[in-house]
Amino acid sequence: MKYMPSHFSFFLQHRGARRNVRLLCRYLFFLLLLVVSYSVAFHFLMEYEGRNYSWVTGFYWTLTVMSTLGFGDITFTSDPGRLFSIVVLLSGIVSLLVMLPFTFIQFFYAPWLEVQEKTRAPRELPAGTSGHVILTNTDPISLTLVRRLQQYHIDYALVLEDLQSALEYHDKDYRVVVGRLDDPQTFRLLRTDRAALVVVNNNDMINTNIIFTIRELSQDVPIVTNADSDDSLDILQLAGATHVFQFTKDLGKSLARRALGPNMQANIIGRFDDLFIAEAPVMRMPFEGKTLRESNLRGVTGVTVVGIWERGRFAIPDPDTVLTGTSVLVLAGSEKQLQSYAAMEGDRSETSGRVLILGGGRVGRAAADALEERGIAYCIVETNRELVEDETRYVHGSAADINTLIRAGIYEAPTVFVTTHDDDINIYLTIYCRKLRPDIQIISRSTLDRNISKLHSAGADLVMSYASLGVNTIVNVLRPDNMLMLAEGLNVFRLPVPDSLAGGTLGESGIRQTTGCSVVAIHSGDGDRINPDPATILHEHDELILIGTADAEAQFIERYSSPSS
Repeated sequence: MKYMPSHFSFFLQHRGARRNVRLLCRYLFFLLLLVVSYSVAFHFLMEYEGRNYSWVTGFYWTLTVMSTLGFGDITFTSDPGRLFSIVVLLSGIVSLLVMLPFTFIQFFYAPWLEVQEKTRAPRELPAGTSGHVILTNTDPISLTLVRRLQQYHIDYALVLEDLQSALEYHDKDYRVVVGRLDDPQTFRLLRTDRAALVVVNNNDMINTNIIFTIRELSQDVPIVTNADSDDSLDILQLAGATHVFQFTKDLGKSLARRALGPNMQANIIGRFDDLFIAEAPVMRMPFEGKTLRESNLRGVTGVTVVGIWERGRFAIPDPDTVLTGTSVLVLAGSEKQLQSYAAMEGDRSETSGRVLILGGGRVGRAAADALEERGIAYCIVETNRELVEDETRYVHGSAADINTLIRAGIYEAPTVFVTTHDDDINIYLTIYCRKLRPDIQIISRSTLDRNISKLHSAGADLVMSYASLGVNTIVNVLRPDNMLMLAEGLNVFRLPVPDSLAGGTLGESGIRQTTGCSVVAIHSGDGDRINPDPATILHEHDELILIGTADAEAQFIERYSSPSS
C-alpha cells in the first residue's frame, strides 16, 4: 500500500490518464443524475397511485431495479408505473451492468495496471552508477555475457524497447531498463558517459544508429559491436564503434584451425604478454594412447600440458593421464616452445580425403576460406541451391541423406564440420556422422551454451560455442590486463603471490592440488618466467599467471583471500 501514492502520482502525470479520469468522472456524474431523476419520478408515480414513500425509499427502489436485484417489496400497480419500471430496468442493465464495468476498466483499471507495470521496469539507472556494461539486445551472446558479468561482480544494464519483454526479463532477475534505442535521452539516463563498455549486438543498420546516438553523448566510452556483413565493417567504425567483430566469421575460422590435415598446428587461443596458450587435438599424433609421462612433451618441446579437454570436460592432468584420440591438450609456453611442438605435429598421420562441411552459411563459408588458406581441401554440403557457388567444392542436397554424404566423401574425410545455426539439427547430424564414421573427427557449432554437453554426448570431439566465443572476445576487451578468457569457462588470470606462499617454492605451494589452478608463468621485475620449475621461489612482489576454470579461480581467491582478481 505504501506505493499507492507514488503510483497514483505517476498515473496522473500522463495527459491520457488525466483525460481518462475526467471521462470516468463524467460518466459517474451522469449515473448520479439518472438515479436522482428516477427517484423523483418514483415519488410522482406513487402519489398517482395514492401511496407515499420517503426519499430514501425512492433511492432504494431505483438502485434495486437498475441493478436487477428487484426484491419485490415495492411494486407499481398501475400500467404507467409498470412501464416506468421497465424503462428503469433496461437503462440499469445498459448503464450499470454493461457500460459502467467497461468504462471503469477502459478508462481507469487497465491504465492503472499499465502504470504499475511501467514502474516495475525502470527508465534510468541511479545517478551514481559508473563502471557498468550496457547491452542493447537479448541474443545468446548478450545473455551469456550477463552471466559472466554477474560472476565477476560487474554491474550491467540490459536496455529494451518493448515493455512486455522488459518485464519478462525483469521477472527473471535481469537488470533491465526500458527506453528507445535511438533516443539520446535513453543513454543519458543509462549514465553511458561513465560506463565501462557498451555492447551493441543488433543488426547492422540498428547497430549503426545506436552507436551514432551514443557518440552524441560520449566520445570516450568503448563500444563493442558485431558486423553481420563485410560491407558494414567500415560503416560501423565510421559511426564510432571502438571494436568491430564478426563473430560468425571468427567461429568459422576457429572451427578450421582445429581440423586435422596438412600444416596442422597447435591452435593458439590466447596470449598473455609473452605467454601463449594453445589447443592441440591428440587424434593421430604419435603419442596417442600413451600417458602424459610417456609422451615427454615438456622434455621434448618445453611446453606444459596445463589441462585436457575430454568431450567438453576440462581436467587437470597428472603424469599417468592417458592421452586418447578424443583428448584435446591445453598447452602453455613461449612462442619458441610452441614452434617446437608444431614441428612434432608434422609427424601426425594424415588422410587424403577432403574436410566435410555440413552447411554453407556464413560460418561454413568462413571455415572453408580458412581451410583454403591452409591448403586443405574441403567439400560443403548445402540444401539451398542459391548458396551453391562452385560445383567442384559443393554438393547440393540434404546432409541427412546417406547418398549426399557419400557423394561428398564422408567415408574418406578426416574431419567433418557441423555448422548450421540450429542446435537441434547439429545434434541430429552429429549422431548420424558418428554412426557412419566412428573414427572421424567431428567438430560442431553450438549456438547456445546449454547444448554443448548434448553435442559432446552425441559424438562431437570438439564443440565451438557461438555465444561463448563472442563473450570471451568481449570480456577480453573489458578486462585486458587481469584476465584472458579462452574457452567455455577456462580463464587465464593474474594475481599477486599470496602472503602465505611468499618465500616458499612453487612445488611446496600445492596450488594445483588444492585449487585446480595451474601456474603457467611468474611475473617479476626481471620479466616473465614461463612454465616455471617446481623449485622456483615465490617472492612477495611477484605475480602469478594462472590457468583454470572459473570455479577454480574462485576457489583460489577464496582460499588465499587475494585482494584483487
